[in-house]
Amino acid sequence: MNAPLTDRSRLSALLARLEAGLLERDTAVRLALLAALAGEHVLLIGPPGTAKSELARRLHRAFAGARYFERLLTRFSTPEELFGPLSLKALEHDRYERLVEGYLPTASIAFLDEVFKANSAILNALLTLLNEREFDNGSARARVPLISVVGATNEVPAEEALMAFHDRFLVRVPVAGVSDAAFAALLVLPAEASADTGVAEPITAEELRATLAARERVALPPALLAALAGLRAFAQSLSITVSDRRWRQLVGLLRSAALTEGRASVEPLDLWLAPYVIAAQPAQVAPLAEWFVREVARAAPEDAPWLTRAVEAFEKQLEIERSMPAEGGEEAAGKLALARAIGGAEEGGMLRIVSTALEDALRRRWSPVHVAARLAQLDELAARASAPLADLREALAALEAALAGRLWLPPSLAAELLGNRRHTLAVLEALLARLAAARAGFAALPVDEALPQAEPEPIALGA
Repeated sequence: MNAPLTDRSRLSALLARLEAGLLERDTAVRLALLAALAGEHVLLIGPPGTAKSELARRLHRAFAGARYFERLLTRFSTPEELFGPLSLKALEHDRYERLVEGYLPTASIAFLDEVFKANSAILNALLTLLNEREFDNGSARARVPLISVVGATNEVPAEEALMAFHDRFLVRVPVAGVSDAAFAALLVLPAEASADTGVAEPITAEELRATLAARERVALPPALLAALAGLRAFAQSLSITVSDRRWRQLVGLLRSAALTEGRASVEPLDLWLAPYVIAAQPAQVAPLAEWFVREVARAAPEDAPWLTRAVEAFEKQLEIERSMPAEGGEEAAGKLALARAIGGAEEGGMLRIVSTALEDALRRRWSPVHVAARLAQLDELAARASAPLADLREALAALEAALAGRLWLPPSLAAELLGNRRHTLAVLEALLARLAAARAGFAALPVDEALPQAEPEPIALGA
C-alpha cells in the first residue's frame, strides 16, 4: 500500500511549478491543490482575465494520468455538452445512455466557467456528480474518477435555488487583478511564462487514496478546538450561517493540511484557510481573515497610541522649558530672541559662539528638584513602556519559527504576519528612543542650586 503524501519538499516543488508565472496567486494555488488532495471542490470568484482557467489547467497536471475537462456554461448549455451525447445504439435497445468518453464523467480535474449560469437539468446532475462522485447513465449509476472540480464565477449567486449547488464548493476563493505593486511585473512577464508547467513527479491515484485514508488519524488538540469555537462565535456575530457538514469538511481540510506537512496534529495556525471555507460571500473573507490575524496569530499591528501621546507631551514640555527666558519678563525675553537671531545669522564663526553663550546665559534655570522630578516621571514611563519589549521580541522569534517551512500558508500571508509583528516592535523601539532623547534633554536643562526646591506638577499624559 502506498504511503500518504508527507514529503514537503516534493509538494513544495510542485506548488512552485503550479505558481510559476502567476502573480499574486499564492493563496489560490495552495487552496486549489490542498482542496484536491482533500477530495473537495474549489470556486474561484472574480472577473475574467484573472488566470482562473489557467490555474485549473495546471492543477490537472499535478496528478498522474489525470484527464481534464473544461466548459464555459451558459443558460443555453445542454447536458450533452457536459455529459456526452446520447448513444444511438443504446436507444435502439430502448436504453437512455450517454457516450461519456471524453466528457465530464471521465475527467479527474474539471473546470466549469460561469458555473452558475447552467440550467436546472445540468445543475441537478452536477450535484450528484460533485457530492457522490457518481453519474446516472441510463439505468446504471457509475462511479467517476473525479478528484476535484474548479468552478469559476464573476459573482456569487443570489437565487435560493442555486444555494445547494454553491454549497458543494467547500473552498471559495476571491481572485482579483494584480495590485499596483505587481503591475510592472505583469507587463514584463514573458508570454511563455506558463508554457512549461509540467510536474516532475505528479501525485498518483494510490498516493491520493492513502492520503485521504491517513488524515483521519491526525489529532485535533484542545487549542485547535478552542480556536474553532471562537471562530464559530465570530462567524455568528457576522450573521454567517455555517452548516454542521461544512464545519466537518473544514476539519477534514485542516487534517489534510497537517498530514501533508508531516504533522500528527492540526495547529491553530492552520486556520488561515478557514475564511475561504466559512465565508459565504467574498466580502466576508476580509473580516474573517482579520480575526485569524488578531485572535490566532496574535499579529495585528499596534501603534501604541497611549505611548505616542505621552512621548509628545514630554517633547512639548521639554521645548517649553528649553525656550523659557530667565526671570526678568519682557526684557529677558527680548534679549533671548536677539541672541537667537544672531545665532541664526549667516556670518557664523565668533558671532555664532557669542550668540550661543548669550542665549545660554539668558535661559531660565531650574531647581535640581524640578529636573529630578521630570526625570523620575520619564523613567517611570520608560519602564512601563519597555516592559513588553522582551515579550514582543520573543513572540516575533516564535512566530518566525512557527512559520518556517510551512507548506500551505501563503508566503504573502506569512510576510504580512511577520511584518505586523515587526511593525509593532519598531514602533515601540522608536518611541522608547524618543523618550530617551527627551530624558537627555531634561537632564541637560540649566540648573540653579539656589532656586526654591519645589517639585513641579507631573506632566499630564492623557488617557
